[in-house]
Amino acid sequence: MKKDIKIPIVKDVYVTAIFEWNTEQLSKEWNTYIVNNRTTPIDMVIVVSKGYEGEQKTSIMRHAIGIVEAKSFEKIEMLQEDLLALNNEFFVTYYADSALYEKRFLFKKNTISETNAVLIPIVEQKGVYAL
Repeated sequence: MKKDIKIPIVKDVYVTAIFEWNTEQLSKEWNTYIVNNRTTPIDMVIVVSKGYEGEQKTSIMRHAIGIVEAKSFEKIEMLQEDLLALNNEFFVTYYADSALYEKRFLFKKNTISETNAVLIPIVEQKGVYAL
């Protein structure tokens, strides 16, 4: 029975944190994005995020993003400086290719930093990938 269930593997969809300038606040901040590097769009995208470290936990945030076009990205949320010291988990669910995909992405505590930043394709800015 279990052997008949096929769980599709998430490929070419990522969660990243980008350190960028906020023109309203006149400061730099970390924003998280979902990046679709696939050649087809993903639909009904839902992201559930939370931060945790031991007994310390944040509220659970739910984001209904909808469609993320092929080779594009959409903003999920801004991460306050205090949250960078926590593990930040993003559980992503989406529909594509007549199947439902899901994956848990994790930024381990203190890994979101400018020293860990690399160039993120599609976004064309430096950022950190969630594992």
